[in-house]
Amino acid sequence: MQRIAGILLLVLMLAGCGKENLVIPNVRVNFSLQLTDPRLLRLSSPGGAVAFDSYGVAGIVIYRTLSGNYVAYDRCSTVNPEKQCAVELDDPTFTVTDKCSGAKYLLEDGSPAKAPARYSLKSYHTVLAGNTLLVTN
Repeated sequence: MQRIAGILLLVLMLAGCGKENLVIPNVRVNFSLQLTDPRLLRLSSPGGAVAFDSYGVAGIVIYRTLSGNYVAYDRCSTVNPEKQCAVELDDPTFTVTDKCSGAKYLLEDGSPAKAPARYSLKSYHTVLAGNTLLVTN
């Protein structure tokens, strides 16, 4: 019995060694945008998205969901995140593509849509306060 327990423990330890270490750095994100800003015109209707380079790890993409809510994701692809390859908006803007690996992500929830993506995009909190959209982590 002790031998079986030892073998089982060894198998579990070896299985854990092959797992990826997905690390998208935590950087402070805390900014607000007026929805009347012309750069946000695409957010005036559900399914619209805008991308910024100056926030997060590789920039931020803000998307207005089909239900009318706002979501924000780091543009850093979860495929080889150490390369900090920024995803690009597709047309139509329901997905984004990592040009480095070809991976795609759905903007509705950040989930992987095409391999080699296996993990969702890193999301940030969004709060709509009047006509101001706050994005924080």
